[in-house]
Amino acid sequence: MAKVLITGTNSFIGTNFRKFSSFKDVDSISLFKNKPEDIEFSRYDVVLHLAAIVHQSKKIPDEEYYYINRDLCLRVAENAKKSGIKHFVFISTLKVYGESVSTNMVRNEKSECYPDDIYGKSKYEAELALKNLEDGNYSVSIIRSSLVYGEGVKANMLRMIRLIEICPVLPFGNANNNRSFIYIENLVNLIDTIIQKRSSGIFIAIDEKAISTKQLVVFIARYLERNIHLIRLPPFLLNVWNKLSPGTFNRLFGSLEFDNSITISRLNFHYPYSTEEGIRRMVMSYKTSKKQVNIC
Repeated sequence: MAKVLITGTNSFIGTNFRKFSSFKDVDSISLFKNKPEDIEFSRYDVVLHLAAIVHQSKKIPDEEYYYINRDLCLRVAENAKKSGIKHFVFISTLKVYGESVSTNMVRNEKSECYPDDIYGKSKYEAELALKNLEDGNYSVSIIRSSLVYGEGVKANMLRMIRLIEICPVLPFGNANNNRSFIYIENLVNLIDTIIQKRSSGIFIAIDEKAISTKQLVVFIARYLERNIHLIRLPPFLLNVWNKLSPGTFNRLFGSLEFDNSITISRLNFHYPYSTEEGIRRMVMSYKTSKKQVNIC
């Protein structure tokens, strides 16, 4: 079975890949402590590149995004190829498509990319550079992932869980949008399948069906065992929210749906978990971790 090297330690995806992957001979390495030129790639068959700067609350210079997400990635891929690695797997983002083209447009693996923020732009430029490295002896797989959720999740999804836990009344009664997410074990299974088949090209990582913010809240509340009331905001309040915080408003009320039927067909992929089951497992893990903290 292939030996896998993860570049980027302690990431959410990397931690769960080591936990759930069918590949058990897996190492990880920090690119903050190790230069790509000094890594002994020859010991491995596959590189799973996870190191990246994602969206940060604090301001980071654009140059830093390009250095970490594009330039450093390319150095890793080039040195891996020189060392005889046969397969490079790059975790990209659906942000490469951009959100300004049409909030109701369903995009797929062949859709044009129009990234409109620095995170999406830096990832897309990394994709373009990686494609130029590919040849008959070096396969490059680019996985454009949606927002990943699951056991141990942090950031926006964790904030949503905590909000539902403490607030019995929430303003999501008319959040009937469609957004694509992916449960972490579905993503790990997809990565495993790509490695097993050494499939190159563009892949989209999403759960089988998009869901609305309203449905997401209902699922989380169900497994938190919280009774909640979802109220519908009048149009003028929605407009005020959109003007004051357009980014937050779009994430909660806007649609961002994708079609990955090409990925499913090429890989003959079958989802291990439904979205509801993924959310249930995430929430149950959250409740368990809270109990452990309280005991300590």
